Amino acid sequence: MSTVPKIEQSLAGIIGRIAALIGSDRFSTGERAALRRMAPGQPLTLAFLRFAHRHLPEHWHRSRDAIDDWVTIVAGIALMSPNAHRPDRGLGTALAESGYAESRLERLLASRGHARRVLLLRAARFLAAKNSAFNWVESAQLLLTKDPDRQEALHRGIAGDYFSAL
Repeated sequence: MSTVPKIEQSLAGIIGRIAALIGSDRFSTGERAALRRMAPGQPLTLAFLRFAHRHLPEHWHRSRDAIDDWVTIVAGIALMSPNAHRPDRGLGTALAESGYAESRLERLLASRGHARRVLLLRAARFLAAKNSAFNWVESAQLLLTKDPDRQEALHRGIAGDYFSAL
């Protein structure tokens, strides 16, 4: 029996499916480009709405924050496609091995809300330029987790992976 909570298994499945779909040769390059251009806080595009209603979890639109979190996740995966998601490699490890500055990681982990979304997309662009895939479930949790204790545990895990990889 798995020790991963059901909600995290579900998130891992959703992220895996999204990354596989967006990275697929069968996914339209025009749709992928439209998803790459998205930004949290901006009006939702038809490309995103079509994608979201087909592939995101049932309650992806429960609040404006949730919508912006999912826009960030989908846009980040699209930015890094076709090789965005690597389940065996944490965000901290990918950032450290790619030369991401410690100060930038500190700003990302200290940020909240819109600033966190923007900084996460910047990190995704940085990693895309280095062709450095990572586990997008961790980034999704970083955005979607609202419990302060769980957020702090995520921060410690990402920072621990970062410093272990240096």
